[in-house]
Amino acid sequence: MRAVTTLSVVVLASAGIGHAVLSSLDADIDRVDPFRDMKNRPEAGDGTNILLVGTDGRDGIGEEEREKYRLGGTPCHCTDTIMIVHISEDRERASVVGLPRDSYAETPPHTDRVSGEEHEGHPVRLNAAYAEGGPQLTVRTVEKMTRVKIDHYLEVDFTSFMKTVDVVGGVEVCTDEPLKDSHTGLDLPAGRHTLGGGQALQYVRARHVDGAADLGRMKRQQRFMAALVDRATSSGILLNPMKFRDVTRAVLGSVRADKGFGTGELLDLGRAMRDFSPSSSEFTTVPVEEAGHDVKGAGSTLKWDAEKAERIFEALRRDRPLTEHRPRDAALRVPVDPRQIRVQVENGTRTTGLGRRVDAALASTGFRTTRAPVNAAEHDVRRTIVAYDPRWDRSAKSLAAALPGSELRAVKGQGATLKVIAGADFEKVRKVRAADPGQGEFGVVRGDEVGCS
Repeated sequence: MRAVTTLSVVVLASAGIGHAVLSSLDADIDRVDPFRDMKNRPEAGDGTNILLVGTDGRDGIGEEEREKYRLGGTPCHCTDTIMIVHISEDRERASVVGLPRDSYAETPPHTDRVSGEEHEGHPVRLNAAYAEGGPQLTVRTVEKMTRVKIDHYLEVDFTSFMKTVDVVGGVEVCTDEPLKDSHTGLDLPAGRHTLGGGQALQYVRARHVDGAADLGRMKRQQRFMAALVDRATSSGILLNPMKFRDVTRAVLGSVRADKGFGTGELLDLGRAMRDFSPSSSEFTTVPVEEAGHDVKGAGSTLKWDAEKAERIFEALRRDRPLTEHRPRDAALRVPVDPRQIRVQVENGTRTTGLGRRVDAALASTGFRTTRAPVNAAEHDVRRTIVAYDPRWDRSAKSLAAALPGSELRAVKGQGATLKVIAGADFEKVRKVRAADPGQGEFGVVRGDEVGCS
């Protein structure tokens, strides 16, 4: 979750700021050697693969802020977030793949960094690899699971995250529903918000907002990462050397990286990515086949969907997009995906065939119609009605948005199927689309799709 800040290093470098500015910052990076003595590694492909991990380090955060943003306690320096960022060889695309921290994993043989004991490979949750063997075992485990060769390693913490968000002037996020998490203290009403560093940290840490837990949190992290990139590329920060220096210092002050990722690499990457924007990035999370997969010695884990996961990692190995480019359309964004909404159409007029026409139009827009329209009890309905059970009010609002001028009518006990009674005012069905577009294959979304519209 904190690793979102590190992508901004790559994006910020796209300003092409002079070598002297970056050289003065190179010394701020704490160096690690995650590739020491590694053998039998995956074959390198085109492009650059960066493993980003986020820990809960908070040494630079004062007591007042720790209490305000619920950051108390002793940090475990665990990897709560693990992502692979693939920068394409032509430097025109960044593909970000989130690896859930509770993913079922098997470590290769290694030496425990705390006890010094030699371990054979064994099952763990993915984030436990860092506790046992630090950056090196984390890289080795990820490479074993994905068969993607990691070129660089970057590690960030709470401190660098908060400083970065503050120094760019905050990051804007939008939410259709209130977000409240008692563990992090997040309390956002529905709407548009500009988050400072502390509140942004609450946003990306929250995992008790809904039943989606860590997977829901990863979707919010994708939204935030896209918004951060948009802020960095559209606000003029990249064109202001002094602001660029301040932002980069905020990031690098709490970063650990491999010895090979330095000033030269940042400059080379930056010069090639001058035109980088949110639409140049794509985000996804490894598809999960089974949540709550119980493993002896590891507990409850997330078991990946092997077939779908392999297609994602094959795309990274071959330097290909995770999904085909989808031009952003003019469809109205709604809170619930039409494909999740069941609809029965009734003809409330004496116009022959109106029910079939409305059913077909809704189906072509994505709604799950019964494909069996019927005649309504009344035949003189003037205004189209969307009848719904109050428990499915968000679905009803999404359906009504596709029927301009329609009337919402709550009917207790109607159940999950919504009813459209077509009236004489019906003209057309408006195209709508889920506000959260991560519903396609693998849940891949582009950066410009998850920002505020």
